[in-house]
Amino acid sequence: MQREVGSLPLAPALRARLVAAGFQTAQELLETGPCGLSKEIGISKEEALEALQVVRQECHGDAARTAGPSGATRKCTALELLEEEQAQGFIITFCSALDNMLGGGVQLTKITEICGAPGVGKTQLCMQLAVDVQIPECFGGVAGEAVFIDTEGSFMVDRVVDIATACVQHCQLIAEAHQEEDHLKALETFSLESILSHIYYFRCRDYIELLAQVYLLPDFLSEHSKVRLVVVDGIAFPFRHDFEDLSLRTRLLNGLAQQLIIIANDHKSAVVLTNQMTTRIGQSQSTLVPALGESWGHAATVRLIFHWDNSQSLMASEMCSLQPSLKTQKILK
Repeated sequence: MQREVGSLPLAPALRARLVAAGFQTAQELLETGPCGLSKEIGISKEEALEALQVVRQECHGDAARTAGPSGATRKCTALELLEEEQAQGFIITFCSALDNMLGGGVQLTKITEICGAPGVGKTQLCMQLAVDVQIPECFGGVAGEAVFIDTEGSFMVDRVVDIATACVQHCQLIAEAHQEEDHLKALETFSLESILSHIYYFRCRDYIELLAQVYLLPDFLSEHSKVRLVVVDGIAFPFRHDFEDLSLRTRLLNGLAQQLIIIANDHKSAVVLTNQMTTRIGQSQSTLVPALGESWGHAATVRLIFHWDNSQSLMASEMCSLQPSLKTQKILK
């Protein structure tokens, strides 16, 4: 990333501002971040973010070219892809109804979107997954770590403590029932303190901070190779206000979706997003649908829709495709 600023494919006026401000390399720009860059050279945060996206893409392209043949486009057969997908594993929840609906749990390398009205349990499930991703392999887990990106301020550490304590106790009961050596050994390090220390929390207060965090996330994941879950709670909140230019919002969301797909595939992680619901007005009736529009609906591989029915939380699972299949299951909250 020691590429000189003058060689980057940016507008000449922007390059001149960067050089005048004392920036010499691409690495210096990336370390500054969008907010700092905006203040340094007097441009908007949006312009700074777009410029940093170009810089990051150029640096990744340089790295791929430097890698030579190993960085070339990958070629494989459909059978190899199937075998890889089957070998990836799932994040189990110990909730049989949810795990069965998802085909074994939340799948790694895929994007899962959780939609529903306020209070239906979206954040609760995300906190549960941040704990469950750390379940040892001998108990059926993936023994990973979690990144939790919070845009709404809904993360409650006291609730995570309750969930983690219950998870450890459940694993202890399994170990006592089976009396296997690997179970007992795994429990020596699977504790409340260990679980909390491997949930990496980021608070993003607007869409600029969210986009910057997601685009900088690959570097963090390279340093924390055990991360197997990335949560964004919630994806819609930063984009539903202060947007007069809807085309800009669409471009930013499309770029965000592509970056999340890259993160899921390159780092063998599950990406879980929460989304709000909005009202769609039809000719004869109105219905509640996930926010951010039709095009965003294709970003996720699996979409879970939670809703209330007689004080019980119901969940519909939709596999995103041209003809989605829909399954509904009662989940007691």
